[in-house]
Amino acid sequence: MPETHIIRTAKRSDVEHIASCVSAAYSHYLERMDKPPPPMIWDYEQVIQQRHVSVIERHNQIIGVIVLGTTDEGFLLDNVAVHPQYQGQGIGRMLLEFAEEQAREQGFKTIHLCTNVVMTENQAMYGKIGYCEYERRHDNGYSRVYMRKVL
Repeated sequence: MPETHIIRTAKRSDVEHIASCVSAAYSHYLERMDKPPPPMIWDYEQVIQQRHVSVIERHNQIIGVIVLGTTDEGFLLDNVAVHPQYQGQGIGRMLLEFAEEQAREQGFKTIHLCTNVVMTENQAMYGKIGYCEYERRHDNGYSRVYMRKVL
């Protein structure tokens, strides 16, 4: 019997579990960076109020998080994180497909994201699923790679 995953809108009661999941997902990058990536230090109670945050659960346990929004550039995939225990099982792919579905439903033709320059694995993975780099910027002390996918 296949595992059942539920993607749902995050609630205030999820804040601690979201922060823990994100921290675990990003912790291996700390040795490459001079400061934590922004998703590790966000106030998720505030993020839930300001953006669309969804979680993916397995057996009522949060195993992944996705943060979506819109900017002047269009539909933004602001953060996707999967707990390391569940990486490599298609959870991230499910969350990315969910983001694309949300973008289409809202009438967007593209979806964009940014990742840190040192997160080369992310850049390669996004490239494999159709994202193309369109710019590099230095924002708030971070060197970022901006990527976009046509839906």
